[in-house]
Amino acid sequence: RNIVLNNPRKRNALSLAMLQSLREDLLHDVKSKELRVIIISAEGPVFSSGHDLKELSSEDDVKHHSQVFEICAEVMTLIQKLPVPVIAKVNGLATAAGCQLVASCDIAVASEKSQFATPGVNIGLFCSTPAVALGRSLPRKVALEMLFTGEPLSAQEALMHGLVSKVVPEDKLEEETMKISHKICESSKSVLALGKATFYRQMTQDLDTAYKMTAQVMADNLTLRDGQEGIEAFIQKRKPVWSH
Repeated sequence: RNIVLNNPRKRNALSLAMLQSLREDLLHDVKSKELRVIIISAEGPVFSSGHDLKELSSEDDVKHHSQVFEICAEVMTLIQKLPVPVIAKVNGLATAAGCQLVASCDIAVASEKSQFATPGVNIGLFCSTPAVALGRSLPRKVALEMLFTGEPLSAQEALMHGLVSKVVPEDKLEEETMKISHKICESSKSVLALGKATFYRQMTQDLDTAYKMTAQVMADNLTLRDGQEGIEAFIQKRKPVWSH
């Protein structure tokens, strides 16, 4: 599924309406057997500039402001709860909550011209919610430098520090994203769903608990039809036939 942020005139700001639409698109028919991977991209030179600051002005009440941040948090956490991998395809600038969106995706492929920043501190609104995703994707000192200064990371710096998975020339962005997507589609959907959920669970646990939990998950994985099929196919040196 391709989800395209399509409001380039407003720099694809994550307005309340945009966030609600994104949530709806992420959840649409999510249990479909045909859905294997979700790609989030954007029209125009800016992937996303973050929240629509006009919605955060004093003209709107605190209740509205809270609603914007709550649905934003819901969308970001939803991405990691979905049973299929979510890829950010970034071709341009991603700032504040836009940078948070990239950090929240399972995989991020960026063009060489892309940049990433959390500049809220420069306008008196510290990027505290983007910091949640940023602090879980980047080394702490790199994340804090971004948060304290608002200075952008280049695509190569983002790659070096782990904010994105790959950086390619702009004309190769679509090709590389589809290459990863097609590789994902070759695997069992049920196995990937189990693996994704387990990965994020174990990341919050201590080492002993994580190993105990994942050992049980691997034992459970072997009881899945696709788990059994994959092992048998490997032993017989043939291509597995997934149930999906």
